[in-house]
Amino acid sequence: MLILIAILFAVFLVIGLPVAFALALAAFPVFVMSGTMPPTVAIQKMVTATQSFPLLAVPLFIFAGNLMNATGITERLIQFARLATGWIAGGLGQVAILLSMLMGGISGSAVADASMEARVLGPGMISKGGYSKADAAAVIAFGSIITATIPPSIGLILFGFINEVSIGRLFVAGVIPGVLLTIILMVTAWIVARRNNYSADLVERPTRQELWASFLDSAWALAFPVMLIAGFRSGLFTATEAGAFLVGYALFIGVFVYRELNWAKLKDAAMRSVSDLGMVMLLIMMAAVLGYALTIERGPQQLTEFMMALTSNASSILFLVVILLVASGMFLEGAANILLITPIVLPVLIQAGYDPVHMGILIVTLINFGGITPPVGVIMFTVCGILNVKTGEFTKSALPYYIAMLVFLAALAIFPALSLFLPGKLM
Repeated sequence: MLILIAILFAVFLVIGLPVAFALALAAFPVFVMSGTMPPTVAIQKMVTATQSFPLLAVPLFIFAGNLMNATGITERLIQFARLATGWIAGGLGQVAILLSMLMGGISGSAVADASMEARVLGPGMISKGGYSKADAAAVIAFGSIITATIPPSIGLILFGFINEVSIGRLFVAGVIPGVLLTIILMVTAWIVARRNNYSADLVERPTRQELWASFLDSAWALAFPVMLIAGFRSGLFTATEAGAFLVGYALFIGVFVYRELNWAKLKDAAMRSVSDLGMVMLLIMMAAVLGYALTIERGPQQLTEFMMALTSNASSILFLVVILLVASGMFLEGAANILLITPIVLPVLIQAGYDPVHMGILIVTLINFGGITPPVGVIMFTVCGILNVKTGEFTKSALPYYIAMLVFLAALAIFPALSLFLPGKLM
């Protein structure tokens, strides 16, 4: 039955069926052919999947992110990133990478960050910075992966919810890897810029006064992830309560601090949030059906037994899971991957002796890395579509960044302290 489910799911993807419906329809044979479960159980599982207090964090963080974008914070962060790094070789490419780290505390979505930067920074990188379209697309796409680790990452929320791992610990664990990835990508962008003679965006360094003034102007946004970590550390709120707090915080900034949030922008932020949430919730509901079917058919147990039969070495098991996650990330959107694949592979990794928080950071990063890998990486196609770049050209220009990402992923896998140090000290 598991083989039939896999074949149906692959066929549905090939014929172009939306991923959410492919998830549910692939599980259909289990409910029809079992003889003991009526199909109405599938509907019950869809409804049950939405009845969770921790899951309420998803719409709240999505709404908070859209409110932040509506208050003018994005423009202030761009200006701060430009002053902080625009004078380095690579100019706007460096700005794009730093902005991804800063935006990680706001958007929480790699695809959303890549889409925004491709529209806002992409044309300037090409016309003023001397970047080719493919090089600009590569910098933006790889930089967006930082957003997946910096709190409040939607991917980490979904991972924590579906696998019953502390979302607060995942948020804290993502800080050091996110900063480290930013540094690695900036160094890579500097090397590429020097090789290709890409100009800096600023002729000279800004003065300390200019940088400090820009920092103060964007301080309300920069405090966003800091308050999250402080709240979790002090036990002031759970992930869901943090989402509610940050919605109120964003409204306060928009109305009383920057005074840019009006009814029209509030309505637009609400409509965008409904659209974003509709996609995520549909995936959650349909993935719950398939997840239940796989559980009935002992999918996780069979995968565990299969891998343990191949090897009992923990490093080898992790390597096999890494290959699986990167491959699945090439074809599926990040949220769908987290909901579908992680409940199957995480028990295997835990049995092999790995920490679930450490694995959460690694898995979410791996899945997003798959999103910038041919043939159908979602992040790659988003950026290439906006900047009108062929995937072959993107892949060629992205080679130095692929190497940098592999170095980062190897370090993250080999040194658990990168993700476990802060949670161990603060929580």
